[in-house]
Amino acid sequence: MKRTNELIVGLAVLVALVVFVWGLYAVGDNMPRGVTPFSQDVYHLHMTILGIVTVIGILVFSAMFTSIILHRKSRGVEPAKFTHSTRAEIVWTVIPILILVVMAVPATTVLIDMEDTGGAEMNIKVTGYQWLWEYEYIEDEVSFFSAMDRDSNRARQIGSGIDPRTVDNYLLEVDNRMVVPVETRIRLLLTADDVIHSWWVPELGWKRDAIPGMVNEAWTYIKEPGVYRGQCAELCGKDHGFMPIVVEAVSQEEYEAWVAEQQTEMVRTALDQDRLWSRAELMDRGSAVYEAQCATCHQVDGSGMEPAFPSLAGNGVTTGEIEDHIRVVLEGRPGTAMAAFGERLSPEDIAAALTFTRNAFGNETGDIVQPATISEFPRG
Repeated sequence: MKRTNELIVGLAVLVALVVFVWGLYAVGDNMPRGVTPFSQDVYHLHMTILGIVTVIGILVFSAMFTSIILHRKSRGVEPAKFTHSTRAEIVWTVIPILILVVMAVPATTVLIDMEDTGGAEMNIKVTGYQWLWEYEYIEDEVSFFSAMDRDSNRARQIGSGIDPRTVDNYLLEVDNRMVVPVETRIRLLLTADDVIHSWWVPELGWKRDAIPGMVNEAWTYIKEPGVYRGQCAELCGKDHGFMPIVVEAVSQEEYEAWVAEQQTEMVRTALDQDRLWSRAELMDRGSAVYEAQCATCHQVDGSGMEPAFPSLAGNGVTTGEIEDHIRVVLEGRPGTAMAAFGERLSPEDIAAALTFTRNAFGNETGDIVQPATISEFPRG
């Protein structure tokens, strides 16, 4: 009987060890190693701490099951009777202290490295909005907004009839990716314009809250070219789950070409604000802007979601005075869920969206709003 009980305890310990080893090395059962030096440090720290606590768990549960099985009352075992043991108290005090020191040293090193944002070769300001991101490349004077791509946005709509499984990177693709060069130390300055957001890309090894009125710092150094995806990790509102992040790491030469392309686009955009756009141009662009920025709340077909998000078909704003409609889009509407888009979108995007909504969903007002009108519109 004694040998049987000892065999049971031995098998229990063996099972625990097998589960531990399987958890360490089985594919998909661990956190990602990431693609930055810091993410590698975090991974190794995770493995170190996991190993320590697993060994502790095996020892504790082995002792517990040994006592339960081999030293139970039904076997006639008499419990020891003592009230004090200085030696035992010293042992169970010193050993946990040593374990904590062994765990604290590497953890502190990683935390210090996480907070050291010095020596940056470039700086990117990241601003969170409900529900998109703005990226400003400070040295290169490039800025743009990044929202969920149109395919994902269409597929997620109720009654869309689109199978999400047919959409590549469903809910994890954007219209404008954050492009960065590899092997470059990058400082990220994170803030928000409305509520608390959290910028998180697992492969980079960290996440940071983006808080209105504050600027949090973080850094990254991506070693391998590739596309790395993440999401807002803070519950920031009804469309929290539709605020993806996509970082594309490229070579220095590709990055410089991308910057030149973005700067050219910004110049072209400035020129576009002064020219007269045709109705067809505004409607075409307005449809894209609406799907990316407005359909999130008002639905692709303009039906809205009452009472928070009214239908745009026959709405008093979309069919009323143009000046009132422009002001609502630029400045929002206090006390409602309508956000202000004056700082989020370019004049041509706003003009196109206004023209589209005033002539879609059966409204057919015939009104056309030019980008120059938006640029010159008096702000409150």
